[in-house]
Amino acid sequence: MADATNHDEQRESWDTFRELVNMTPSALEKWLATGESRAAGQHKGGGESTGHASGRTIVEILRKKKGDLSDSDYAHMRKVNGYIRRHLAQRPAGDVRDTTWRRSLMNWGHDPLAGS
Repeated sequence: MADATNHDEQRESWDTFRELVNMTPSALEKWLATGESRAAGQHKGGGESTGHASGRTIVEILRKKKGDLSDSDYAHMRKVNGYIRRHLAQRPAGDVRDTTWRRSLMNWGHDPLAGS
């Protein structure tokens, strides 16, 4: 029974991840190479921000076959899903095109302006 529950949790994590992460691996990789991306988010000790590091992991996950995903990949997907949902709930008023809010979300693989 635990395997069935785990499989259901993984399927839900994957489905939500694919819904929320709306940037392609190549678009995310291109974004992560920019200075704007590296400057966004919380930097611990002057190094890489949490979101920027997460973005690199997201690219790796997106490039894997679903059957090759590990438990740590699914754990990271759950972290990404939670971050994006919380951040979307804090959307600032007005044009968000050139905001830290948007840049931070993009580090996590979600461009709030995609499709608009």
